[in-house]
Amino acid sequence: MDGYRVRSIHVSIKLYPQCTPSRATPGNVIELAKLSNLSRSAFADHFHRIVGQAPMAYLTAWRLDRAAELLRYGRAQVSEVAGRVGYTSEAAFSRAFKARFAMSPLHWRRTDRL
Repeated sequence: MDGYRVRSIHVSIKLYPQCTPSRATPGNVIELAKLSNLSRSAFADHFHRIVGQAPMAYLTAWRLDRAAELLRYGRAQVSEVAGRVGYTSEAAFSRAFKARFAMSPLHWRRTDRL
């Protein structure tokens, strides 16, 4: 892949204002592809080669990493943190969090503060 495409993808991700943890959706991946002047599939392929994972996997990890920070440094309830990073279901958020960090959000919060 040429350097132009790498820079284009990087700039698209960095400048896309709707690409926040709470708005990380498949639709955002399509918008990022458009900003990069690529089809969705070409964007996903290039993104995977540059970042090492698929765009949605990256965005999901980003959301959960942000949630981990909010739990570590904030006082918001788990349901509020889930909503802030784009989950409409606390149960779905807790399952995803546990899959990534091998512990529940509440356990993460309690363990980190010991």
